[in-house]
Amino acid sequence: MTAPHDVPGVRSFIGVDAGSANLREADHLIRDLLDHLALAPGTVACTHLIRTDERRSTAVSFALPDAAAAEAVWERIAGWERPDVGAVLGERSYGAQQAARTAASAAAEHARRSGGRAVVYPGVERLTGTVSVADLLAWTAVDRITVVGAPMADGQGPDPATPVLTRDHVRPEWRDGRLTLALMPAAGGALAPFEVPNPTPCCADHA
Repeated sequence: MTAPHDVPGVRSFIGVDAGSANLREADHLIRDLLDHLALAPGTVACTHLIRTDERRSTAVSFALPDAAAAEAVWERIAGWERPDVGAVLGERSYGAQQAARTAASAAAEHARRSGGRAVVYPGVERLTGTVSVADLLAWTAVDRITVVGAPMADGQGPDPATPVLTRDHVRPEWRDGRLTLALMPAAGGALAPFEVPNPTPCCADHA
C-alpha cells in the first residue's frame, strides 16, 4: 500500500556526515539541521550507519522535494563553518574528504531506498500517544508494517484496527524501496515500534 503522504516526486538527495558516533547524536544532528537549513515541508531525513576502513560514523541524508529546494539547502551548507562536516549533493562535495565520502554513501542509500532509518518524514508529527495501524498508514509516509516474529500471510500486515503504542518515537526504515515500520507485540494486544526510545530519546527540546 502506498500512503497518501508518500513523496514520489522527491529527486534530490543531500548527504551530511558530522562525525555522529551513534543514533542519538545523529537524531540531534537532524533536528539541528532542520532549523539551520530551513528544510522544506515534505523533506525526508534519515540516519545511516556507515562503516568503512577509514571512517565509522552515523551519517544523515535529506530527500528534498525538488531541485530548487536542494540548491537552497546546499548554499546554506556551503556557508556552514564546521571543519568536521562533509556533505554531498550529486557530484558536488563540501568539507573533509573522508566525511564527504561517508555522506555520499548515505545519500546513495537513500536515493536507492535501500537503507536509512527515517527520523523526519511526512506525518511523523501525528504519531504521538496511541494510534491505530490504519491511521498510522493513512496519516504518514510509512507504507508497510511488519510485526517481528509474525510472518505476513499473503502479504497482509496486522489488523488495521490494532492499536500502536507509539511512545512518541517511530523510526521506519527503507527496505526494498518501501518505508517499512517494524513493530512488536505489546501489552493488551497492542503493538509498539521495535526501536524503543532509549537509548535514542529524540530531542524533546526541539519539538
